[in-house]
Amino acid sequence: MAARIPLDRIRNIGISAHIDSGKTTLTERVLFYTGRIHKIHEVRGKDGVGAKMDSMDLEREKGITIQSAATYCVWNGSQTQLQAHNINIIDTPGHVDFTIEVERALRVLDGAILVLDSGKGVQSQSITVDKQMKRYRVPRIAFVNKMDNPGANYERVSAMLKEKLGHHSVTIQLPMGAEHEFKGIIDPIVGKAFYFDGDDGEKIREEDVPAEYADAAKAAREKIITDVSDVDDVLAEKFINEEPISVEDIRAAIRRATLALKMTPVMCGSAIKNKGVQLLLDGVVHYLPNPTEVVNEAHDQTKGEEKVVVESDAKKPFVGLAFKLQQDKYGQLTYFRVYQGSVSAGDTIFNTSNEMRKVRVPRMFRMHSDDREEIPTAEAGDIVAFYGVEASSGETFTDGKVNVTLTSMHVPAAVISLAVAPKDRSTEVNFSKALNRFTKEDPTFRVHQDEESQQTIISGMGELHLDIYMERMKREYSCEVIAGQPQVAYRESITKHAEIAYTHKKQTGGSGQYAKIAGYMEPLPPDAIEAYEFVDDITGGAIPKEFIPSCDKGFRESVKKGQLIGFPVVGIRVAVNDGAAHAVDSSEMAFKTAAIMGFREAYAKAGPTILEPVMKVEIDAPTEFQGSVVGQVNQRRGMILETTAGDTVSIVAEVPLNEMFGYSTDLRSATQGKGTFTMEFSRYAIVPRQEQEEMTKKYREKLAAEAKK
Repeated sequence: MAARIPLDRIRNIGISAHIDSGKTTLTERVLFYTGRIHKIHEVRGKDGVGAKMDSMDLEREKGITIQSAATYCVWNGSQTQLQAHNINIIDTPGHVDFTIEVERALRVLDGAILVLDSGKGVQSQSITVDKQMKRYRVPRIAFVNKMDNPGANYERVSAMLKEKLGHHSVTIQLPMGAEHEFKGIIDPIVGKAFYFDGDDGEKIREEDVPAEYADAAKAAREKIITDVSDVDDVLAEKFINEEPISVEDIRAAIRRATLALKMTPVMCGSAIKNKGVQLLLDGVVHYLPNPTEVVNEAHDQTKGEEKVVVESDAKKPFVGLAFKLQQDKYGQLTYFRVYQGSVSAGDTIFNTSNEMRKVRVPRMFRMHSDDREEIPTAEAGDIVAFYGVEASSGETFTDGKVNVTLTSMHVPAAVISLAVAPKDRSTEVNFSKALNRFTKEDPTFRVHQDEESQQTIISGMGELHLDIYMERMKREYSCEVIAGQPQVAYRESITKHAEIAYTHKKQTGGSGQYAKIAGYMEPLPPDAIEAYEFVDDITGGAIPKEFIPSCDKGFRESVKKGQLIGFPVVGIRVAVNDGAAHAVDSSEMAFKTAAIMGFREAYAKAGPTILEPVMKVEIDAPTEFQGSVVGQVNQRRGMILETTAGDTVSIVAEVPLNEMFGYSTDLRSATQGKGTFTMEFSRYAIVPRQEQEEMTKKYREKLAAEAKK
């Protein structure tokens, strides 16, 4: 086995972007130039092979990435001065329906490449991915891809990073030409021009900067120094004192500022035309962190969840996070990021998220998409997969010497539901097996049984998300599924303050029940993160301390199902500030009942309203169809936020999810099949009054019909 590459030469990176920006194509080139694959296959290749990182048949057919795929490679630098670096890569989906794949990848990565389309710049999903990167404090390099495409504009994309995402973006390269004239890249830091020769751009030719670009390259170097000096004191001091500034000085300053999340280096190229990828890999080595430069926090379970830092040190006790599950023909693969210590095949490890349940690690692999290479030991900084280790996404494992849990990933709420059932009764066992497996693999895919209709309901992030899972049931489990009408995840809320006052009295033989509560409910501010807030304002022991949690329990039960259409109540603050208890007749049950009944009465007076999920929709279509596209958006109760016109028109709008069903067919017919769109959840908004009345009436009729049965 080859000698292990030291920790400071390991990079764990993710490649993220808006759908169709060229992430998988870029990863394919990275694998080719690092010698991991020996032939390039395109995402929608005519050879029928498809990209290495799209290993599912469905991914190859649709030309999109559905599951994030992990791989690793060793990079020796585009020129010989770099030592060998081990780069672990996770290629993530761009489609918002598979956002959890991006979420969990960013949770375990140290750095990222944000890929942007040179013509379209920052798109809706770029904004979402950027939010996720900010949530996990992931330093990033922006790579402006497709420099050979019509409308390519490197400077404009860098400016969009500033305007739309608030980045301090610094262009650290200078493209030679753009669109069909894009022929190479100048690195102003070293003052050299790079050309990419050979059939696959594998031969890098380094030359002096051509005369026509000499002034631009000089100006670009000065601009890099001034822009980086704004966010790095060391370089600023040299700049102010007019000291000579070397290549190493600039690179060290860019690295410091990028790691401190104070700037984003912007690089460019064309993955499909094999230009600029090797320089991007150099950039990953120069500017993105190694595992020791990232602060990973955990909660110590033995000290009341006190925060502790998990160090990237192979000699310390083992700590790892299971961040992704995948089933293949041999069994369950659990993807792990090793944060501290080391683990070997045959070791016993403990699941600290699940009461220190112990499991043995039978075998361990380094993954290369769907290929694997068995390894005996993994150390801090590694991303590996274990076979036969039962876990759920986001669980922490240790060697038992420490009891800590790492913070899990953010899981967004589902926005769409479908009632599903197997077409053939004989496939019911496979149907439940598939649902079981998919819910373990994907925390955004949820399954529950509807109490009233006894139907199986699946919920997810969008139509495509649920379609893919139904298709996978058919392919992987030979179970065809019939689906009902999509159901939007509505919510209920209140619009004004209302007082709560309720006394619960019940006298039966023996001790009775008595509880009196008083308080209020009010809407939470629109930007509140919590959906429900409980406030204990009791003074002087009007309600004994032991009964306060029962009031909270009663209110929590009440918000599960609103009275208008039976959907959960959100954005509500409930407080208790007075009450009374009886020495004998009061109990936890009595106070819980009083809270439920008090909530019910006050809710009716608090201006209850229905909320619907509103989606942010981005539509791209040829300019001649702009009128009909705008007309369609208006018909669907949409509000246009932004229109950018060029060769194609890009429209950003907010449209209620309920109006988006069947939109893809309408858009295709209105644009001769040339229009495309993406959508993601934006916010909840109040449903128009007329529709609310109709929905409430239907819900009452349904309840009345059920009561008659």
